[in-house]
Amino acid sequence: MGSTAVIRGLGGALPRRVVTNHHLSILMDTSDEWIKRRTGIKERRHSDETESTSVLATIAARRAMVSAGVDTVGLLIVATSTPDQVCPATAPKVASNLGLHGIAAYDISAVCSGFVYALATASWAIRSGAVTSVLVIGADTFTSLLDPIDRTTGVIFGDGAGAVYISAGTDNEPGAILATTLHSDGRGETLIQVPRTDGAYFEMQGKEVFKQAVSAMSDSVETVLSSVGWAAEDVDSLIAHQANLRILTTVASVTGIHDSKAEIHLDRVGNTSAASIPLAMTNAGTKGHRTPGDKVVLTAFGGGTTWGAVAMTWPIISVVDPH
Repeated sequence: MGSTAVIRGLGGALPRRVVTNHHLSILMDTSDEWIKRRTGIKERRHSDETESTSVLATIAARRAMVSAGVDTVGLLIVATSTPDQVCPATAPKVASNLGLHGIAAYDISAVCSGFVYALATASWAIRSGAVTSVLVIGADTFTSLLDPIDRTTGVIFGDGAGAVYISAGTDNEPGAILATTLHSDGRGETLIQVPRTDGAYFEMQGKEVFKQAVSAMSDSVETVLSSVGWAAEDVDSLIAHQANLRILTTVASVTGIHDSKAEIHLDRVGNTSAASIPLAMTNAGTKGHRTPGDKVVLTAFGGGTTWGAVAMTWPIISVVDPH
């Protein structure tokens, strides 16, 4: 009882196909300049029929296990809103792909907050003593839900997967998950949705989502900072859900964290939903942006509505570049 969840491994996976803003400008009424100005995105990855959510999740998870130097795990959680099938869940398939037969494996659906929800759940499981190791995967092929000619959503999203391996440790180890907070409000369910009707595409009320995302993520960040006794200026890195460049910098500004400390990865991959935070973490690891022990805050807002944050320290880790 009382063990701390510590991140030991990181891994990411991206589809092969790179889709630039120029490519999209041929398909819809938009331009490279408009997309970059409104979102900060330059390119994203689109999956094909061989790169399902489970395939990308398996690659990311395997890389996280290699990063951690392990070949087994006690629990596997997949955060996704684009499972391979409505039923059954994707997590057991990913576990089987990894040769992890017989372990507990389940999906969490919290859209763009999915990874934060899954990571917090995994941390609680380790702190309770129920398990000693967990693979947490965020994976989405969100482009399968989009209207291909709708520029309000089509320019934003990309596909991908990211994973972390965590195991029991102590608070003073680099990589320790020190505080979590999760929230939801079902009154906002129509802000981000895919209606259950034939031929329906993903829908989002962008302006209202922007306002609520900034408020919710900022409040969550302040909650976990208070929990661990950090001031905003103590934070070395803010790794927020990579939805929009303006959201990232505004959350930093509202919370008092300098915007230079906001990790930016969406320019290369777009909004990858549940995969965005672990992919941004993987990118930070491969680029050498972080030092073990750095104070890091993760935060996300997603459909439901759902939101939350995690305070942690940066792990001692070796990461493979998913690009």
